[in-house]
Amino acid sequence: MSSSEGTRTEDPAGCLAAMAGTGEVDVVILGAGINGAGLFRDLCAQGVSCLIVDKADFGSGTSAAPSRLIHGGLKYLETGEFGLVAQSTLERNLLLKNAPHYVSPLPTVIPIFSWSKGMLAALRTLFGSTSAPRSRGAILIKIGLMIYDFYGSRNQVMPRHRMVGRRQALSEMPALNPSIVATGTYYDAKISHPERLVLELILDGLQANAASASANYTALAKSADGVLTFQPENGAVFSVRPKLVVNAAGPWIDDVNELLGAPSKMIGGTKGSHILLKHDELVRSLAGRMLYFEADDGRICLVYDYLGLALVGSTDIKADNPDEVRCEPDEVYYLLDSVRTLLPGMAFERDQIVYAYSGIRPLPASDASLPGLISRDHSAPIAEPDRNRPFAVISLVGGKWTTFRGFAEEVADTVLGRLQRSRKVTTQAMPIGGGKDFPADAAARATWLALARSETGIEERRLDQLLSRYGTRALEIAGYEPNGEGHLPDGEGYLLDSGGYSKSEIDYIVRNEFVEHLADIVMRRSTLAISGSLTGRDLQEIATIAGRALGWSAGRLAEEVEAAIVELEGRNLMRLD
Repeated sequence: MSSSEGTRTEDPAGCLAAMAGTGEVDVVILGAGINGAGLFRDLCAQGVSCLIVDKADFGSGTSAAPSRLIHGGLKYLETGEFGLVAQSTLERNLLLKNAPHYVSPLPTVIPIFSWSKGMLAALRTLFGSTSAPRSRGAILIKIGLMIYDFYGSRNQVMPRHRMVGRRQALSEMPALNPSIVATGTYYDAKISHPERLVLELILDGLQANAASASANYTALAKSADGVLTFQPENGAVFSVRPKLVVNAAGPWIDDVNELLGAPSKMIGGTKGSHILLKHDELVRSLAGRMLYFEADDGRICLVYDYLGLALVGSTDIKADNPDEVRCEPDEVYYLLDSVRTLLPGMAFERDQIVYAYSGIRPLPASDASLPGLISRDHSAPIAEPDRNRPFAVISLVGGKWTTFRGFAEEVADTVLGRLQRSRKVTTQAMPIGGGKDFPADAAARATWLALARSETGIEERRLDQLLSRYGTRALEIAGYEPNGEGHLPDGEGYLLDSGGYSKSEIDYIVRNEFVEHLADIVMRRSTLAISGSLTGRDLQEIATIAGRALGWSAGRLAEEVEAAIVELEGRNLMRLD
């Protein structure tokens, strides 16, 4: 029986205090989204002491607002970014192996409405045109899927593409617009718990290197004379003197560089919004597949089953204020209208929305006329030290969820070179968090569950649920006894409404996973909010558990509940019954 035992979460404040006491650290990473967390884990594994800091919660910015896909970037073929497609397909395949608890294959269907359209437009785009192809025909899509299969052949774990004509396509998915002439099906992947994967990368880094530390809800207050001073939301100011700084602040990169004395204009982001619909008919029709389609204006949209809901996305609008981003009414209309056109026999209404979210993609500054033509590739420009700033600043510009490991490896090698150290281990085959020793197939899963039941005495149904949520860390959570009390049997001590989350499970999360606010629990440590299962009375119960663990006063507890409600109902369009 194996689990992620020994994760060092019991005294994060002590680790940080030790670092602040000496004032010395090799690398400070500003921003704990997916790129910052991936780099933190890589550098920690090489023996580099790191401090990763975020002004909000870990994984709460752009990294919490993706389409929840782990994909190779089929669309990037049109803009000639073949190297990015090659890297993305490889990293997708590696994540299927290294994070199998959260990343799984996703059959993807492209509805096709013509045979030959788009060829000349695609060639113009490939050679630098600023207009995107429209109405991509079957011939063009066939060529693209063949190239995509070729790039995805390294560490291949999924089938190659197939194409079928109209009659077979409509028999397989009758709800599609009957104007189609064919469909193409290929395989990408989806991620069920992206925010938890960010957290697990940080936990893995802390476990790998006792000289490293992390801090959320901690703002960079000052940079002077080679010293960075931080102000935690709850806690004393502390300072460190890094040898090198990595700016992984995503859409806030230019703001952070200004504070560091390395002014820049690197980011020109676009906004992506998504909605989740309670639409059982659509979910049944999808049958585990994603529809990847072109909206009337030429933008690419998608819809697939995410936790039993229909996730519809995404918009692609130029935007530059990540602090105020939300899914606006016109974006809701655009997304609903797009799926109505694709699936004309189904009804799509605003009252089916149970959750919405939006984020700014931290893309490189660009003068492209269309957001879809801005490169999704990454770079890491360096601001060299000067007389007022003795450390270099490496900024992580662009990038995408799928390629975080490869991007981290590139930047880690740059950091190691500057520190005159060598790489000790590659992360290419390194499992992430609960992906370690995760059962590879149904038979292995059954064996794991049987052994876990023997060890814990907990029913296999409950263990299976925890295994899907936490990977092999489920064993640690299943055996957790809050406040020395015995583990409550399955069916007792559970939240009243919310998807089989137990009170002891919530208590474990609060005490072991860097929780500072109620929203951290319901929006990022769990899928309670995004799955639409959260209710007002469960929110209150979760707040009570968190307040007891963290010593909140009655006033603080009430403030946390109110703040969570305002955010969920205002920005995420939830209706908390």
